Amino acid sequence: MKALATVGLTVACLALLSPSAHAYIGPGAGFALVSSFMTIFLAFFFAFVLMLTWPLRFLFVGLKRRRAFARSHAERMVILGLDGLDPKIVDRLISEGKLPNLKRIKESGTYSRLKTTCPAISPVAWSSFATGSNPGRHNIFDFLSRDKKTYLPDLSSARIGKVRRSVTLGKYVIPLGKPEIRLLRKSKSFWSILGEHGIFSSVLRVPITFPPEKFYGVMLSAMCVPDLKGTQGSFTHYTTRERADDIYTGGAEIKLERNGNIMKSHIGGPENSMLKEPSEMKIPFELDLGSGNGECRLRIDGETIPLKKGEYSDWIRLTFKAGPGVKVYGICRFLLKETDPHCELYITPINIDPVKPALPISHPFIYSIYLSKLLGRYATLGLAEDTWALNERIIEEEAFEKQCYLIHGEREKMFFNAIDKTRRGLVVCVFDITDRIQHCFWRYLDEKHPANRDKDTEKFKDTIERLYIKMDGMVGRVADELDDDDVLVIMSDHGFSSFRRGVNLNSWLYKNGYLHLKDGEKLGKEWFEGVDWSRTKAFSLGLGGIYLNIEGREAQGIVDKGEEAANLKRELIEKLRGLKDDETGEVGIIEMYNSIEIYSGPYKGEAPDLTVGFNAGYRASWDSVTGTVTETVFEDNTKSWSGDHCIDPSLVPGVFFCNRDLGVDEVCMTDVAPTVLDIFGIPIPAYMDGKSLLGKTDEAVVAKE
Repeated sequence: MKALATVGLTVACLALLSPSAHAYIGPGAGFALVSSFMTIFLAFFFAFVLMLTWPLRFLFVGLKRRRAFARSHAERMVILGLDGLDPKIVDRLISEGKLPNLKRIKESGTYSRLKTTCPAISPVAWSSFATGSNPGRHNIFDFLSRDKKTYLPDLSSARIGKVRRSVTLGKYVIPLGKPEIRLLRKSKSFWSILGEHGIFSSVLRVPITFPPEKFYGVMLSAMCVPDLKGTQGSFTHYTTRERADDIYTGGAEIKLERNGNIMKSHIGGPENSMLKEPSEMKIPFELDLGSGNGECRLRIDGETIPLKKGEYSDWIRLTFKAGPGVKVYGICRFLLKETDPHCELYITPINIDPVKPALPISHPFIYSIYLSKLLGRYATLGLAEDTWALNERIIEEEAFEKQCYLIHGEREKMFFNAIDKTRRGLVVCVFDITDRIQHCFWRYLDEKHPANRDKDTEKFKDTIERLYIKMDGMVGRVADELDDDDVLVIMSDHGFSSFRRGVNLNSWLYKNGYLHLKDGEKLGKEWFEGVDWSRTKAFSLGLGGIYLNIEGREAQGIVDKGEEAANLKRELIEKLRGLKDDETGEVGIIEMYNSIEIYSGPYKGEAPDLTVGFNAGYRASWDSVTGTVTETVFEDNTKSWSGDHCIDPSLVPGVFFCNRDLGVDEVCMTDVAPTVLDIFGIPIPAYMDGKSLLGKTDEAVVAKE
């Protein structure tokens, strides 16, 4: 009976993202669904327990917090992360007087370029930020890692497993328990260490925090939170047009059935694995074009929602019915693109509803509900800005920019609420808009960019500059909220560069005899389909990692892990370092990194054997990322995603500002965590690779554990 009590509480839907899935191409984390009953039940249960134990907890926490701040150098610290903020642009705009708030902090406090991680990729860098350690200690080396048995990609940061036991009742499969939901980042975050010493933290949207950790504080997860389908973000495009053979990366297209001014279709949700024969859950909808003046009515789920051409709707709640008493909730925005002569409708990826989350997206579980009740519904998807819809020209630049700022506005409200509520302790919030807009508008800064062909090159020329000015304004408003003795840090994880040309590493390996296809297999198949592993010595997966096909490590490995592997590494380094693009005459790869030399720690064996340091203007091609072997090694990048940072880390440092004069000339990504601990008077763990920026000689403060 106890096992049967779990009926209807959990549905596991492990779903891999298709090879054409998101700007960071790769698999999703998977998905698991928790019923709304369970959500509310748990929320009220824990609230009841907390109420009963309040007097004891108040006394205990009060005593602990009094001790916690005894050696602290500040009552409160605020870290504002601006993903991808580039020092070259910052320096130029400061000199032009356009960033007065950052200029003031630079002159009265600290400003330095920040040495990013190798590779210069957000999940790697922010994991080093959180743990104060190099990737060999935190186990995140890319967005993707490879399955050693299948050679297929896995999401590097999180995994959602299937429910192990179930019973069959008629057409339903009833899970007996919950699926495993696991964060794959190792080491310990500095906010967890703060919590162990009684210091409260508010951690908002820091990458690689899904699923959320349990610690003394609150957290809203970010990068790698899946959408309701278990992917990293899949849009849907509806049209009455007849398409010949359109295949979209990162989304799907569905035909609208027209009857006069009434359009009918459905919204596809997650797969319903409660059924013996799993199928996609769907919600039908009707779109009434009315008089055709650009104002329509959407009828869905018993609601009627007005839509106006060119404007995003509010977040609309979607209810998918999985079985008796089991409902799954998501939210999305609608954008009516066209009504005459054809009708076109775009919907964002379906985000997990923060009011009734189908996955743990916050700590405590009710925190996402609290934020939604206080501030309204908000994006929960890790990569919420739909870059692939822009890449595929489903939406245009204006619509993409609006979407970015809508999401940014939600984040700002959360951030300022956290600052207001956290009077003592730590507040950390990372904003993605600086990264997403630079990725997709960089071509406007580069007149020779191949992505400019047949596209406007003037209308959004100042978009990135306006973005930096807006972020400076936010910095000023944050500073106004702080007391004189509060510590403020503004930082980015890396800078930015143009992405004009793609380098297909797998094509190079194929052409040079390190990767082989099976006899009769053709080029151009994704995820290494057709590769002959019995003859393949090396392959590339992700945004610049090269793996050797090691015997005893990979399922069909042929390279001896000893001297043969060492010689093969040296050979690849020599041949790839300085690799020239014959079409442009430029060097595409300026450095090659051997993982055993640049990483230390228990997880360095999970790293790619080699990491490529691309030159400015170059990056792993889209086909290379998906394990596709093509005829060409170098090719133009014509996508709207025209800027990037996945190049040699020396070329894309981040920025570091602090309102205190720390007297330092150089800051590393790993230095932030020990500095935070030092500011709060907490000993720095010996495993951290970074150093405190306070520069004290007091050994009691910086003592190693």
